[in-house]
Amino acid sequence: MSHRLLQRLLPALFLIAAGAFHIGAGAQSGPKTTGAGSGSSTVTTPHVQAELVAHAPEGVAPGKPLWLGLSITHQPEWHTYWMNSGDSGLPTQLEWQVPAGIEAGDIAWPVPRKIPIGNLANYGYEGRVLLPVPMAVSDAFAPGPLARTATFQLRASWLVCRKECIPEEGDFTLQLPIRSTTALSAGAFDAAQQAHPQPLPAPAAGAPASSARVDGDAIALTVAGLPAALRGKALEFFPETTGVIETAADWTQAWQGDVWTARVPLSPQRSASPTPMPVVLAHAGQGWRAELPLTGGWPPLAAMAGVSPALDAALRANAAQGGGAPAAPTVTAAPLGTLLAALAGALLGGLILNLMPCVFPVLAIKVVGFAQHANHRRAHRIGGLAYTAGVVLSFMALGALMLALRAAGEAVGWGFQLQSPGVVALLAALFTVIGLNLAGVFEFGRFLPSSVASLQARHPAVDAFLTGVLAVAVASPCTAPFMGASLGLTATLPAAQALAVFGALGLGLALPYLAASWVPAVARALPRPGAWMDTLRRFMAFPMFATVVWLVWVLGQQSGIDGAAALLALLVTLSMAVWALTLAGRTRWAIAPISIALLAYLTMAWAPKVLEIAPASAAAVPSASGWRPWQPGLPEELVAKGQPVFVDYTAAWCVTCQYNKKTTLAHEDVLKDFAAKNVALLRADWTRRDPAITAALAQLGRSGVPVYVLQAPGRSPVVLSEILGVQEVRAAIAGL
Repeated sequence: MSHRLLQRLLPALFLIAAGAFHIGAGAQSGPKTTGAGSGSSTVTTPHVQAELVAHAPEGVAPGKPLWLGLSITHQPEWHTYWMNSGDSGLPTQLEWQVPAGIEAGDIAWPVPRKIPIGNLANYGYEGRVLLPVPMAVSDAFAPGPLARTATFQLRASWLVCRKECIPEEGDFTLQLPIRSTTALSAGAFDAAQQAHPQPLPAPAAGAPASSARVDGDAIALTVAGLPAALRGKALEFFPETTGVIETAADWTQAWQGDVWTARVPLSPQRSASPTPMPVVLAHAGQGWRAELPLTGGWPPLAAMAGVSPALDAALRANAAQGGGAPAAPTVTAAPLGTLLAALAGALLGGLILNLMPCVFPVLAIKVVGFAQHANHRRAHRIGGLAYTAGVVLSFMALGALMLALRAAGEAVGWGFQLQSPGVVALLAALFTVIGLNLAGVFEFGRFLPSSVASLQARHPAVDAFLTGVLAVAVASPCTAPFMGASLGLTATLPAAQALAVFGALGLGLALPYLAASWVPAVARALPRPGAWMDTLRRFMAFPMFATVVWLVWVLGQQSGIDGAAALLALLVTLSMAVWALTLAGRTRWAIAPISIALLAYLTMAWAPKVLEIAPASAAAVPSASGWRPWQPGLPEELVAKGQPVFVDYTAAWCVTCQYNKKTTLAHEDVLKDFAAKNVALLRADWTRRDPAITAALAQLGRSGVPVYVLQAPGRSPVVLSEILGVQEVRAAIAGL
């Protein structure tokens, strides 16, 4: 393949590489933060440090004691959860891969602590905690005469929370010597064993028995057989079953001789009826476990309280990130009328997309090519068809990739490709090279032999096709404002109907150029080729460089200021390498290899910093403006308290989002109206992959941003227009 053709294939190659970056990075970044490489026993995130540790005082052999455990050290104010997480949260989950002949047991949960969160309460751990797991080594364990170590692998997932919750996970590997002692963590395992609740002995004949009994809206507990040293002391109470008691409510306890009694309010939305009822009582970090037989039985379960679709979806997304299976949308064929409306909306959205600033540079390049072939009707038509094919097929390919990721359990929406720093960095490099070419810094023909320098002229259809691919790469983040409902519908459509919607979007984007290529009057109306074309070409370099500035800013929202600085340095080095290749003679041979080597070295050294996902920070939302970070369930919580809520679903890579943010949402009258009605302002930032936001958008019938929702007590949520106007927002607020 010639260098000339490679130059024209660059947009397609970058797009394919971008998709590969997204899939590869998705397993390591977004809503989870895994810091361990292959073979590591430690994972460090911004919120915890997790380490796989072991205790094998007599080596690894049948019948010998063997414990493994996950040691979690939390940052101040952060916590993870017990087996019953309380009113919210998810317990830590462990998935083991152990040698044949060894079986992993259940977590020997240490006694938790009660963690109040507003008017709720959770059960979990702060500071440092070890979750030990017993390993049973049977006679089937036969490592072989030459084996010296046994390899244990763990995939752990946990939900770490402060005011916000972050699902995280990590892969751990630990090799234990088979015949040597492993006891460096003996103290930690001893402490965990002391903190693990001890079973209460069975009561002696004639002694009081333990029991539980439903008493109105509470459950009365009677526990006998507790150590004598506890008598008269206040105990902590932890039910092992979720959804039985009102976790945050006040409860009473008392001693009747050597029998402990308590009355604990039942949950109005009780979702379980354990028989017997397993409970843990604790004092000073030491616990005792009892299974209380229930006398009189449980009353019927209460009807489940209604949960808003958005909250339910967010909870499902958090559960999926914590290790559960994600909830897949129901796929049903749309009626003909609905499908036609979706196709029409997609076609109209694609037409309007031609006016977006992120598409303008590519269209300007096509105008130059259009004028060059103004008197060649056949070339016009071939170019129009090829450009349309590139646009339509690219949109359908991106749509197919999104649908495939969803089917595999990934929570993604339209615009997912720009949630990966790798994609953003590749696009920035591509636009830098194109900008340098348009500015006249270099000509591809100067790098090529004359025999291949005319490939563009001989293959105008390929050139037009790849320009269509490039147009889609740039335009995709701008599509949601014009066809949010149509794209949202694709999540519930069969693959064929969903891809038809994406194809209609591409056809709408390509339609003006396609129509002009087949209508001679339009071609005749264009200016004649001349010096103005070179001027226009060089002028178009500036929108390209402006796009690079925007992409670097987007990457800064994902990877932080260090990532943005590293990308800028790489782009400067890339520009120097391109310039060096334009030199002639010995100068080129002296400078070009050094420039290319420097670019390769810096890419290897700084690419990890560019691709690294920086921890999300609430400080990114200006507190002075009154906006707060969105969290799953927060809108419903505020509405339940009687406060209206306005949610701005946005992303740094969404041009329309930024325009609305700087104009309508910053308008003085709009802000005064929000304040007058005491509207809580929440901003859901989708710049980086966030399954909870993806699920909330899906429940609103949307698949991309921007989306604006006004919620109020006793009213259905109002979804406003994507192209937001001041009067529209003020009218919606006035209706509260």
